[in-house]
Amino acid sequence: MSCTFLVAPDFAPEYFGGWYLLSTVLQRRAGIGLRLLMPADAAEQRQLLDDSVVDLVYASPFDASALIRERGYLPLARPRGHADEVVIATAAEAPARCVEDLPYGCRIALTANQDVRLIGLRLLEPADLEPERIAWRPASSYAAVARLLLEGEADAGLFLATAYHGLSRLTRARLRPLVESALCDIGHVLLAHPRLGQQLPVLRDALLTLGDAAHRDDQAVLDALGLERGFEAMAAEDAEFMIDLIDTLLD
Repeated sequence: MSCTFLVAPDFAPEYFGGWYLLSTVLQRRAGIGLRLLMPADAAEQRQLLDDSVVDLVYASPFDASALIRERGYLPLARPRGHADEVVIATAAEAPARCVEDLPYGCRIALTANQDVRLIGLRLLEPADLEPERIAWRPASSYAAVARLLLEGEADAGLFLATAYHGLSRLTRARLRPLVESALCDIGHVLLAHPRLGQQLPVLRDALLTLGDAAHRDDQAVLDALGLERGFEAMAAEDAEFMIDLIDTLLD
């Protein structure tokens, strides 16, 4: 059996190779073929999901919510202890020292990641900044967000926390974080299409045993993904709880 495996395009570039390592391990353990799909951006991801049925999707929380509710995908697993937090940062020489210092009409750079935007808006509430009071500056990547800040083209930027902390030391030295979220319960999810059927338990077992006592050599794969603690099972109830939190952010 051959399956497709799509990975959301919002991970740090240094983890790119890790997904190929994971795909190789899963193929060997589960006894199935996997064709990895690595879209360059959110638009390409949407196109891939619209053009065909993708069997496995490593999805952002916002996308996972839609895939579960609208297309019937099933939660398979999630990274252990790896929530999607958000950092709002400015250039180091910028006048703002906290989000309350950001003025009406300020320019905020962001990627197409809807989760980061939703959480970022909640973090901006102390500044009384409604979306229409912000001059949004779209960027293709978190590195591009940082570049807009350093070039003075944006007053603040929204980052996935892992992406911010994954920037080079030189880049981070030229930035100032204003606030970082601590939601803990919202994160990326590995989803499976129901058509996988009997393959689901096999895939779940292969994921959950990565790096355990019987598979110590897998730790190198997990490190290459930036998911050092591996994966844990995600029940339907856990997914619904996360979706409810996302709905709260949307309200």
